Amino acid sequence: MAKSGKDARVTVILECINCVRKSINKESTSISRYITQKNRHNTPSRLELLKFCPCCFKHTVHGEVKK
Repeated sequence: MAKSGKDARVTVILECINCVRKSINKESTSISRYITQKNRHNTPSRLELLKFCPCCFKHTVHGEVKK
């Protein structure tokens, strides 16, 4: 089978919402980011997952970022 031009699985970047809102913690100079994949047909809305943020030192919500 040949793959179609518009695949169902896409790569997305998840970014810590707390670090972005606080405009980066004073102790750290980075923003926590994760790379994952999602199925475009099953989850058409933006993806939000609970992941560990090494900048905040706790589990926080990571939301999908526009490319």
